Amino acid sequence: MEKELLALKNEAIAEIAKITDQQVFEAVRIRYMGSKGLLPQLSRKIGDLSESERPNVGKLLNEVKAFISSELASKFREITETAKEKELTHETSDLTLPGCAPLSGHLHPVTLVMQEIEQIFSRLGFKLAFGPEVETDYYNLEALNFSADHPARDMQATFYLDDKILLRTHTSPVQIRVMEKQKPPLRIIAMGKCFRRDAMDASHSPVFHQVEGLMVDKKVTFSDLKGIMELFFQEFFDPGTKVRLTPSFFPFTEPSAETSVLCTNCKGSGCSVCKKTGWLEIFGSGMVNPEVFRNVGYDPETWSGFAFGGGIERLAMLKYGIDDIRLFYENDIRFIKQFG
Repeated sequence: MEKELLALKNEAIAEIAKITDQQVFEAVRIRYMGSKGLLPQLSRKIGDLSESERPNVGKLLNEVKAFISSELASKFREITETAKEKELTHETSDLTLPGCAPLSGHLHPVTLVMQEIEQIFSRLGFKLAFGPEVETDYYNLEALNFSADHPARDMQATFYLDDKILLRTHTSPVQIRVMEKQKPPLRIIAMGKCFRRDAMDASHSPVFHQVEGLMVDKKVTFSDLKGIMELFFQEFFDPGTKVRLTPSFFPFTEPSAETSVLCTNCKGSGCSVCKKTGWLEIFGSGMVNPEVFRNVGYDPETWSGFAFGGGIERLAMLKYGIDDIRLFYENDIRFIKQFG
């Protein structure tokens, strides 16, 4: 059997040397190394040998198999390189064809909206403020006048890490942190991620972005709030945008209001976007509750102020005509490219 192996090795060397293309290569490879090839056939005969012959024959079989595999790999590299050289030799380039522009990155629509919000409010004297996404119960709820039995404290609404640490549900805690460190007057906006236990659907997400605004000074009135809201939405949408404030309730403002704009889709005639009302609720707003001022050491008899806040994805959906919030998080380059 040793003579058969050596003969097979010499035969393989001669055949491999004659290979000129991948089709012939594959045929030779299968002939020697395939599951029904010559080497596997000899391998199956080892069981018929005596115990004294098996070690030497088995060792030689492995050596021949390794040798042929190496020769085949070397020949494959050779014919592949030859094919590439041949292709390059005969290939021509049409210099009149236009070049291919390199792909460039695009800002996400949420980022674009955040930049525009910052630009508008900076012109109105507001400065950008920041706060942590992992908050304490005190800053996220207690200091903002949320009662112990308020629904926002329910585990179904808030991601609690333990009894006192949670993922912030809004950007309002930034108000408290700024007021603790800075004396009035002040004007700030805060933007960033917020987290709530919402099921993902076309209009809800457990992770979203919010913008929060706060103005504190002497003799600040509800009319100032309405004026700022009108200026912002007329800048953000178009100069003819109509704004209205309707009564509402938030623990940290009193009085409170829902800030709505005339539907950007139907201009007030009623459609599916505004649910046939003609108006779109966008921001919650109101005058800062005196209890919130007391919590940060402000004298509510001296200082007054207003606060407002709302979802940035909501603004982006209205501005760009997007009907599903999930599109913001799917990382589909076809969607992102539209905003470049």
